[in-house]
Order: sequence, then structure tokens, then C-alpha cells
Amino acid sequence: MAQLDRLLTQVILKAGSRLELKADRKPRLELKSGEAIDLLPNPLPAVMVEVLAGDVVPPELKGTWQKDGEVEFDYDLAGQSFRIRLSRYMETPQIQAEHQGPSQAPSASPEGSTASAVVASAPKAMLPTPAPAAPIAMERPEAARPVPRSRKPQAHPLAEKLLSILIEKEGSDLHCTSHEPPLIRIHGDMKEMEGFGPMDPATLLEMMEVLATPAAWQRFEEHHDADFAYAYEAGGCRLRVNYFHDRVGPGMVCRVIPNQLPDPDRLGLPDPVRRLATLSKGLVLVTGPTGSGKSTTMAAIVDLANQKRKDHILTIEDPIEFVHTRKGCLVNQREVGTHTDTFKSGLRAALREDPDVVMVGEMRDLETIAIALETAATGHLVFGTLHTSSAIGTIDRIVDQFPADRQQQIRVMLADALKCVVSQVLLKRVGGGRVAALETLFITPAIANLMREGKNFQIPSAMQTGRSYGQRLMNDALVELIQSRKVEPMEAYLKCPDKETFIAACKRAGIPFDLRLGEAES
Repeated sequence: MAQLDRLLTQVILKAGSRLELKADRKPRLELKSGEAIDLLPNPLPAVMVEVLAGDVVPPELKGTWQKDGEVEFDYDLAGQSFRIRLSRYMETPQIQAEHQGPSQAPSASPEGSTASAVVASAPKAMLPTPAPAAPIAMERPEAARPVPRSRKPQAHPLAEKLLSILIEKEGSDLHCTSHEPPLIRIHGDMKEMEGFGPMDPATLLEMMEVLATPAAWQRFEEHHDADFAYAYEAGGCRLRVNYFHDRVGPGMVCRVIPNQLPDPDRLGLPDPVRRLATLSKGLVLVTGPTGSGKSTTMAAIVDLANQKRKDHILTIEDPIEFVHTRKGCLVNQREVGTHTDTFKSGLRAALREDPDVVMVGEMRDLETIAIALETAATGHLVFGTLHTSSAIGTIDRIVDQFPADRQQQIRVMLADALKCVVSQVLLKRVGGGRVAALETLFITPAIANLMREGKNFQIPSAMQTGRSYGQRLMNDALVELIQSRKVEPMEAYLKCPDKETFIAACKRAGIPFDLRLGEAES
């Protein structure tokens, strides 16, 4: 049964003459008396109107609909005929259905007029079910009754083809956007996939619905975006999937997450960072821009803790990425939106779940940061991530989250609880692949005093004199990668957060390259 049939049935039951659906507006029904009424209490999002249109357009007109954005056709439902017109204005779909009365040849089932069943299981709150009592003497065919939602098939032919190429090319991300060919990110560069044309929204939505969990699909329909994890067994990996909707239609991005936990040796994690897994309490932060490998570094540290300790590890993630099985520790992994409402609620509940190690996938807001600090201060080891570009910037970001009258108190709490900040960027490796540059700030008594006094600007000087503690500035890490011929100087220059000091560091190291010329070119 096409989902539009539910609205068309209301047209018949209410003796209506014309149904009009526009994006971000309530469905309007014009009665034969000339009065207009709203069929639903809430507006329909553009993605839903697009799905409803793609659900009823005949197969022979799908190409015209996608190319020209305007088609008309007759549609029969339970012995009643409609003239349906689909159109797009500024890429926004519209549906108009004129009720023409009894059809000349009533069909046995409304399914005979529909093209597909992309949204046969949309949430009941979105589209109404006709009332059981009807002024018109007709009974809905058995085939048109709503079918309870069940688990979707685990494969889609187009998805399988795209994902297999993604794994074969060793890509990190798959990008699918309406009216564009699919692209994959390989070693940091976006490349168009060969053999694929622009993806039409209806086909893309059909593939997206198959991949999504029922809860994630409902969130996407209601909020126009969703995050979830997908187990791609054929590729031996998991995918972190994001659905979204933009001005041209639906889209999705899939990030590859290997089933095998990352190896600290292959990542090049220094010994001081590995020893973080053995801390008894405190707060450890892994920071960096999006796509810098924070989740990978965090997973490697948590796996080390799982191997070396005999404790309880609890993770709160959105979504669950790397899967940790029991080794030396009991590991419980909770997903935001599935097992807990928010990071804040999951972290608050963690205090009653007897954890020794807590990993917070992302510290997004003030309350989550405050509870993480409290958890670390009460004798737990807490790992968390932030989107900041430097260790010093991480401290400033945390303090600035709080009101001015609380900031001094937070500085004191942070100086006592914070043990280390690992800030990283991901760079293109010479010869292919990528490598991470790590800035590591370990909180010594001297640095803790600077934090309490709000003298964060003096911390870089303290880090330069404390290399025996494992301190390393980002510029020093980048220079080491250049000297070991793992990274080109220009690549390091483009990724460094402080370009002036980086140029000075290169000169001190004797690197014969005028990086300021590159700045002008970029």
C-alpha cells in the first residue's frame, strides 16, 4: 500500500475535491463545499513529500519526474479515480490530487497503481488511518491495510555495490547526495566513483531506509537527520552512518570503522600515552578536529585498559563505533538514542553502575562536562573527546563553557582532575595513507598551578621544559614527521594550528623550505 493512499482515503471519506501537499505545510483538503481543512496537525517535511511522490509515480514516468520535475497521471484507489500532478518549485516537491469520482475500471487493489513501497511503514503519527465508520459504502481491501513494521532486509543491491567498492579502494568515507554521483574519501581526498551517475532522491531514500534501523529511520523522518551504526559483515567492518537532508534532497555519509581494534604500535602511540590506560583516576581528553582519528586513538587506549586491568569499563557513545569484547575487564557499551537519551543522562546513570573506567564519546555541553569532572573527582578514570585544535585550547574551552562566577571553581576542579590532554591532527603520509601528529600535555604540579591561576599562556613554556614527563608541542611533532620523511612540509604547514611558530620551528630544525610562500598560495 502506498502511504499516500491514507490521505487519499480521507479525501473520499470527507467528500473532498482536491488534496494539496507542500513541503513544510500541513496537508490541505478542499471540500466540495469550497471549505478547506488541514488533514494533519503538523506540517510534512520536504523529504516526506518527496517520498510520497516517489511512492505513487508510475515506473514509466519516474525518469521524467526526476529529470523534468513535473508529471501528471491517473491513479485509482478502491474504485475511485484521482488525477495526480507532481511538480517541483525551487527543488521543493509538491503533490496535487484531484478527486474525479468513481473510476471506469475499479482495481482490485490500490497496490496495482503504485510504483514502490518506500514508506509503507512510516510512523502512524505522521499519516492518519481512516476511521472505521465511513459514510461511503466501501471496505478497504485487505492488501491496503497498514502492515506492522518489521526488521528490514539486511542488504540492498546498490548499497552492497557502493560499500564493496569503498572497502576495495580502502576509502574512509562514502558520500551519497541527491542529484550527484557517489564519492569516496581516499587518504583524505574526495574522489568520484566510476560507473555511477547522479543519484535520484527516490532511489537514495529507498537504499537509506533499508540500511537504517527502525528507530533511526523514524528519527530521520521526524528531524531530517539521524546517526546510527551499521554492521557491514561482507566488508568485515562497521559503519558510522549519518543521514541528512539539504536543499536538493536526502543524503548520507558512511564512515568505515574496522572490526579489528586499532594497534597502538601501528598508530605510533608513544609510551606516555599508552600508560594512560593504567591510571587509577582522573580525566583524560583526546581532542582534534572532525576526522582527525580521535575515536581510533581512544579505542586503542581503552583496549589497552581492557587487556591490562581487572575492572569494569563503561562507554557512552553516539553511535557505538569500535566493539570491545571482554578481555581482562567487563565492558558495557551504551549508545545514545538507543540505550540512553543523552550523554548527560548516560553519564549521570554511570555513577550508579560501579564503573572503574568511563569513556564518553563526546563532551558536547556544559552539563556533560560538569558531570565528567565530578565523576573523575570521585575516584573514576574518565576518557572523553572534544573538538578543539590544541591542548591549551581544550582547557580554555572547558572553562569558558561555565558562567563567569563559576569559572574559578572549574579551574581548581580541572587542575585537580585533569591528567592529560592528547590533541591530534591527521596528515597525508608520503607514499599514501595517513599519519597522526600528537600534541601531549601531561598535568604536572607546576602546570596545575598555572591552570588554577588562569595563566594558561605560560603552559607552552612549561611543556618545552618538561619533555621528560612526555610533554610534546604540536609543532615539535610535525617537525619530527617532516624530518623522518613521513609528511611533506607543506602538508604539515596547512594542518598546524599556529603557523608563525611552526615556521620558526622549521628554521630551527634546518628545514630548507619557505612555508610562507605556501600560505600565500593556499
